[in-house]
Amino acid sequence: MAIFGPSRKEFEVGEVVFLAQEKPLKLDNGFELKNFSIAYQTYGNLNADKSNAILICHALTGDQYVASKNPVTEKDGWWNFLIGKNKPIDTEKFFVICSNVLGGCMGSEGPKQNGVKFPAITIHDMVRAQNLLVEHFGIKKLHAVIGGSAGGMQALSWSVLYPQKVNLVIPLATSYRHSPQNIAFHEVGRQAIISDPNWCEGDYLREGKYPSSGLAVARMTAHITYLSENALQRKFGRELKDNGKFEVENYLHHQGNRFVERFDPNSYLYITRAVDHFDLEKDFNGNLAEAFAEFGKKSDGKFCVISFSDDWLFPPSESRKLTQALVRSGVRVSSVTIDIKAGHDSFLVESDELKNVISGFLLEPKT
Repeated sequence: MAIFGPSRKEFEVGEVVFLAQEKPLKLDNGFELKNFSIAYQTYGNLNADKSNAILICHALTGDQYVASKNPVTEKDGWWNFLIGKNKPIDTEKFFVICSNVLGGCMGSEGPKQNGVKFPAITIHDMVRAQNLLVEHFGIKKLHAVIGGSAGGMQALSWSVLYPQKVNLVIPLATSYRHSPQNIAFHEVGRQAIISDPNWCEGDYLREGKYPSSGLAVARMTAHITYLSENALQRKFGRELKDNGKFEVENYLHHQGNRFVERFDPNSYLYITRAVDHFDLEKDFNGNLAEAFAEFGKKSDGKFCVISFSDDWLFPPSESRKLTQALVRSGVRVSSVTIDIKAGHDSFLVESDELKNVISGFLLEPKT
């Protein structure tokens, strides 16, 4: 199966499975998807009783290439420092699965193939699709579900939708809902895309066009939220380059230009909407603890909630509220705030503390 980006570069997405062939997957909006594609990568081997599987959930603009070379960017996997032989998520011990989310643009079914006729999706819909993939492997219970940012929302959703199918849940740099400020930044990005004359009401590929400028501005806007003020000062300060631009300007333009080479504008619209509408507190009538009540009753597992000191997209205060709700619901939970000072993107930055927390939690014996 091949995907075509704005440069019309063709590449293979790896393993693709078609799910819901016998029975349609019903989305939150009532639409039914049948025989849809999910692209994924696996690492390590599934043991005899299929009890060593770990599902990795990627962030908003991530992909399934968590620990292998990305065919578009030709860069190593975004969590290459965490996953592999003798690494914190040890592929000598665990069978690791990472899929491109429903609505994504790296081989999974989404608006890239179908344009804006594709139905609206939610975080819960993404997780229901992942569950079908897990069942495809014959796995009855995951050893762990791990994810950062929007991937952390998926990990939380797993504990709500399938409490009996998860042992350990590790959400990083995330929350039970998006703040109004976060939604506002996303809306600026969406408006940049749909205001680009090359968006063509979402039919840009059929028209032979591509809203590169709008997508680049959306990425630039988002990147401001991924780094803290301290991180921006430390990385760039007010340094001017030979072209007369500030170094931070060059950085943002670079990020925007790279992004349009690998991501689909309609996927960006759909996935940001899904993230913005995720709200476990609202789903349970303002009682966040109730969201995890079934996990407390049906699972003997536990949570490890990880936040980062200067993440202003999902600050530690969000993790504290989440942790308190888990405690009230009777869930065993550990909570860690890591002082790394790289902003929201800290969960993608290698650090000994992050590696030690994850490896220790995964191998912690049951009590």
